[in-house]
Amino acid sequence: MRTDEAADGGHDLRHHGDAEVRDDGSALTDLAVNVRADTPPEWLRERMARSLTGLAAYPDGRGARAAVAARHGLPVERVLLTAGAAEAFVLLARALDVRRPVVVHPQFTEPEAALRDAGHTVERLVLRAEDGFRLDPAAVPEDADLVVIGNPTNPTSVLHPASDVARLARPGRVLVVDEAFMDAVPGEREALAGRTDVPGLVVLRSLTKTWGLAGLRIGYVLAGAGTIRALERAQPLWPVSTPALVAAEACVSPRALAEAAHAAHRIAADRAHLVAGLREFGCSDGLRVVEPAAGPFVLIGLPRAAGVRRSLRRLGFAVRRGDTFPGLGEEWLRVAVRDRATVNRFLQALDRALTAGGE
Repeated sequence: MRTDEAADGGHDLRHHGDAEVRDDGSALTDLAVNVRADTPPEWLRERMARSLTGLAAYPDGRGARAAVAARHGLPVERVLLTAGAAEAFVLLARALDVRRPVVVHPQFTEPEAALRDAGHTVERLVLRAEDGFRLDPAAVPEDADLVVIGNPTNPTSVLHPASDVARLARPGRVLVVDEAFMDAVPGEREALAGRTDVPGLVVLRSLTKTWGLAGLRIGYVLAGAGTIRALERAQPLWPVSTPALVAAEACVSPRALAEAAHAAHRIAADRAHLVAGLREFGCSDGLRVVEPAAGPFVLIGLPRAAGVRRSLRRLGFAVRRGDTFPGLGEEWLRVAVRDRATVNRFLQALDRALTAGGE
C-alpha cells in the first residue's frame, strides 16, 4: 500500500463503463456495465408507470424516505434520498469541511473526482495487487478527516471485513463507505448500513445496479442527523423525481428485498462459473483473476489487455478497461457477471482473442 497526493496520473476519472457501449452498444454483448441484466422487472416498471399520472405535482419524498429508514431500522433523520450515489459524492465534497481527504483505491472514481472539483487536495491510499487489494486499516493516515472506501469494491470485487472498515472510524473523521453493490452480496455480509455505533459513518447505497435503474438515478445516504442536514442544505430543491421516489419505496419493500436476495445468490453462482472458466486459461496465457470476488463483476489481469479488449469488441463483447482506475494499469479488465450461456459465449470469444494475440 502507498499513500500519495493525487494528481490525475493519466487516469480519466470521468470514464465509466457506459462509455464502452454508448455508440455501438446495440451490436455488443455488454459485460462492461455493472447493471444487472434483464432489469427493471415488469412489476417495477408498472409501478413507476402508474406514477406518471402524478407528474403535475412536485415530488414528495416523505414516503420513500420513511421506507428506506424502516428497511435499515433507522429514524428518517438519518436518511437522505439522492439522484444516485454519484450525487451523494458531490454533496459530500461540497458540504463537508475537511482538510485531509483520503480515497482508498482502486475504487469507483467519482468520489475523488467530486472532491477535486470542489477544490480539495486528495490523497490516495493505493492497495496492491500482490496483497489481493486487501485493506490494512493502519495504512490510513491518522489525521485524515475524510476516508472513502468501497465495499464490495468496484472494480476489484474485494469484500473487506466490516470490522476492518469500521476500524477506520475516528472521532472527528468522516468515514464514507460506498455500498452500491452490497445488495448483490448474499446476506449482505460485511454491511455497515444501519449501524449507529460507528462514529462519523456515512453509508451510500444505490438502487440503480440491482434494479436496472441507472437511467432513473436513485440512491440514498445513511448517516448521522447532523451530516444529513448538511448534505440536505447542499441539495437543490426536489432533487429526486416522482418516478424515482416510487421506485425507491418499491425497491425496499419485502417483496423486492426477497427478490434481491434471490438475485444475489444467482449472481454468486454465475460468478463462480465465470471465475472457473477464467481459471482454465491458466498461467500459459498470463491471465490472473482477483479472488475471492464478491461483487457482480470480476477483475482480471493479462498481458496485452488493451489489444484483447479490442479483439473482444470485434467478436461482439464489451468489457471495461481498467487503466482509468488509480492503482491499475493497461493490463487490467473488469468483466460483469452474466448468465451462464452468456458467460460461455464470452469465454469462447476470450479464447479466440487470446489465440489471436490480443490484436
